[in-house]
Order: sequence, then structure tokens, then C-alpha cells
Amino acid sequence: MTDQETPSGPQRFEDQIREMMKKANLSFLMGDESPKDEKPSSAGRAAEPDGKEQRLKAIREFRLKPQEIKSYLDRFVIRQDEAKKVLSVAICDHYNHVRRCLEDPELERREYMKHNIMLLGPTGVGKTYLIRCVAKLIGVPFVKADATKFSETGYVGHDAEDMVRDLVKAADGDSDLARFGIIFVDEIDKIAAQTSGGGRDVSGRGVQVNLLKLMEETDASLFSQTDLIGQMQAVMEMQRGKGAASRTINTRHILMIVSGAFDKLDEQVRRRVHAGQIGFHRHGEGERTETDYFRLAQTRDFIEYGFEPEFVGRLPVRVVCDPLDANDLEAVLVRSEGSILRQYEEDFAGYGIEARMAPEAIRAVARMAEKEKTGARGLATVLERVFRNYKFELPSSGVQCFDVDEEAVRHAGSVIERLRLAGRSDRAKRAREGLRTAADRFREAHGFRLVFGRPATDRLVELCLESDRSAEDVFSERFRDVEYGLRLIADNTGQRVFRITKKMAERPQEELSKMISASYGKKRGRIKNRER
Repeated sequence: MTDQETPSGPQRFEDQIREMMKKANLSFLMGDESPKDEKPSSAGRAAEPDGKEQRLKAIREFRLKPQEIKSYLDRFVIRQDEAKKVLSVAICDHYNHVRRCLEDPELERREYMKHNIMLLGPTGVGKTYLIRCVAKLIGVPFVKADATKFSETGYVGHDAEDMVRDLVKAADGDSDLARFGIIFVDEIDKIAAQTSGGGRDVSGRGVQVNLLKLMEETDASLFSQTDLIGQMQAVMEMQRGKGAASRTINTRHILMIVSGAFDKLDEQVRRRVHAGQIGFHRHGEGERTETDYFRLAQTRDFIEYGFEPEFVGRLPVRVVCDPLDANDLEAVLVRSEGSILRQYEEDFAGYGIEARMAPEAIRAVARMAEKEKTGARGLATVLERVFRNYKFELPSSGVQCFDVDEEAVRHAGSVIERLRLAGRSDRAKRAREGLRTAADRFREAHGFRLVFGRPATDRLVELCLESDRSAEDVFSERFRDVEYGLRLIADNTGQRVFRITKKMAERPQEELSKMISASYGKKRGRIKNRER
């Protein structure tokens, strides 16, 4: 290379970085730039906008009505009618506004209050499932995060903007689609600022402040401060004279949804509602439930709980989810399209077993799950506890149909023993039929009839059960080569029918050798008789 061809300082630095990333097998992160000596074809330039339009088609054509969204959610989530209504309206308002902004970019410059949502309710009532189903229906990327993993910027832990970066990953790297996605933050009540203690609260108030930016509008970086590859790429872009704008994503149209169980919030609301009431003025207080007090919660209650006024103010849509009782849990198993019961039926089907849950068994599971106090998650706990031994025992028992009644749910041990015996009996019956079939095929193939005595049949059936193999396999293994010996016997004696004893079933080659020797003795005897 001549002096004129020697790369300048910035270019040489970029080449070094490029080579280092290539050796690390990370060359795909270098962006979508074309080779220096090639220009993108006109076809490639024309295809790019079409691809973008295709990705945003679902949002540009959003025309869903609130009742249509609720009807869709009814297929997957039981109860929560009020929550579904509120969510449906908020979702429609938000994505109708997004669609109008895509149609008329002038609307982007107007002030707009996002319909960010707060979900309140106990665990396992379907809060996450509701939002996941909504995102699937609309066709936008969805990210779920736990608020407890975040810390204030500058401290060890995850940064709030990590959720935006995860949203881009969920959109397969498409930042244009990701900026219309949904971020769901669970356990939001766990970041309520602590009112006591002398240390700095890095997991409460600081995280709330970071989330404020995402709830309104900010340009979130697509690379975190600890992302070495991202920082290297940013430096390279600066060397090429590019700005940092291409490495950010605007959160103006990202819908933020938070949820939490909010323990003790109902007690706080109860004290406020009944402050100063005495005597008969307190009549009816015992009729209110925890959910009723959640519905009476006001902004000041959340502030007193430990949230910043600005944080609560950016969550205008507040939805309370009802706890699930045994009847609701039974409906989850029977009517929900995503019922976990289907998963267990498929698990048994994988072993060739048809599992059928009787109505009384489903009710028993629902009542047991209600005692777990974890909502629909209790169903998974109970079903796993009920079926774990069945899954271990039945695949090897020969059972093909498993009718699950209430006794099977509550007394698995005795039912398994009964099924094991019944399965053994069924397998033994099939093995006897299989032996007769194998003997018939042997006669058709070789012209010899094998007659199995009762002791021999019992021994071969026992071998089938012990080895968990079919009668045809056991027959083939035991009598695979006996036709050669039987042919010798037939030549010597003319015998075409052979009775199989228990000894021959256990040691066919040894017994066949004795039979062949005996047949030669009979042949010699016949020859001597003829000579006389």
C-alpha cells in the first residue's frame, strides 16, 4: 500500500474495530451499510419502504371496536368483565390515535396524554394474560418485566430503558414497529418509596423517576451504557460523521401498563373512608371486600402508599381485577381456550393414553386450587401435584384410557394400583391374542403349526409384561430360527404340528436340539423296521 493509500486515523481506527468484531463473529452488528464498491440496487431501494409499510399494516388498519376486543378476551380470560371493558376502551383510544398520527404526521406535534394503565388485583387473576392477548390481537410487540429488577440509573441493576431495548428485540430488531408496542411492568407496588430508613432508596423513588420518561415521551437509547458492542458501534458512527439519533427510539406511542397486588392498600383506603365515622354510621362496613376498597382508591391513596404524584398522574386508566373463586377456576379449566387442562391431556396423549376429566374431578381440582390463594396459578400447582404419580406409573402400565374422577384426584395411590392391575390384565389379554396371531403367520410362512400349552402361553405373556414388548416381538426373538430345526424333524418323522411347552418357551434352542436328536432316533427306528 502506498502512502496515499494509507488510511487516515479515524478510518484506521474503524478498520481495527471492524476486524476485531469480525474475529469475534459479531460482524452482523456493523449495521446494514453496503460494501464500499457497491451501491444498493434500485430494486433494493424500492423494496425498503414496502417492507416498512407491511410491518406497520396492522397498526395503519386498526379499526377494532371495544366490544370486539372484549369478546376476544372473553375467549381466554374468565371474569374480569369491568377490567376488560376499561382495557378495551383504553386500547382502542390509544391505537386509534396512533393510526391517525400515521395518516397525518401533523398530529405528532400536538400534545397528547397517553392512556397508560394501572392494573390492581391479587396474583393469578389474569392481569398479564389480558395484556398479552391484547398485544397478540393487535399485532404489536409485547414485553413483560418485573419492577423489582430495576434500580436507579447509575446503580448496579437493570435500567428502565432496558425494557425499550427488549421491545425492539421482540420486534425482531424493527424499531419502527417497536415504537408502537406495549410494555407491561409487573410488581409495580414493590417500588413504592420507603418512608423509613436512613439509606438512599435506589429501588423505589429513583426507579419511578426513570419510568416517568418512558410513560410520556423520550428518546431511549438502543444501547445501554454497559453494552460494549453498542458503544463501539456508536464510536464508529461518530467517526463517519453520523449523529446518535439513529440509535434511539421515541417512546411517545409506546403504551405503558403497570400492575401489582398492592398489599395493605385496602386497609389504607378503609381508614380514609371510615375516618371520623362512629356508631351506626359504620353500618355496612363488613359487607365491603378488598376489591371494593381498591375501587375506592384515589390518587392520594397511591401517593401515601409511596408513589410520586407525577408517577401516579401518568397512569390515568386504573383497573381493578376481581379475585377468582372455585366456580371461576372451574370455568378457567372448562371454558378458557388456553386452559392448562389441555396441556395435561396432551402430556398423557404423548404416551398413547386418553385422559378424560369428569365434571366432579374438575370441581375438586378447582376447590383445591382456591385454597392455594394464588388464583389461576393454583390450578397448575394442584394439577401437577395430582398427576405427577400418574405420569410416572401409567405410561408403563399398559393403560390406554384414563378416566379421572374425584377419587383419582383425591386418592391417587389406590387408583394407580387399581389401574396398574387393570392395565396388566389388558396387556396380558393383548399378548395372548398377539401370540395366536404370530403363530398363524408362522404357519402361513413355513407350513408348521405351533400349539402353545397354557404354561408356555403364561410364560411368554409374562416375558411380554416384564420387557414391555409386544407378543410379536417376543415370538420373533424366541422362535426366529426354529423353522430349520422343525424342517429336519418333519423330514425325519413327517410331523407338522408341534406343541410348545414351557421349557421350550424359556429355552427354545436347547429344547429344539433335543427334539431333533429324538427325531433322528425315530428315523433310525423306522429304517430298522423296514429292513426287518
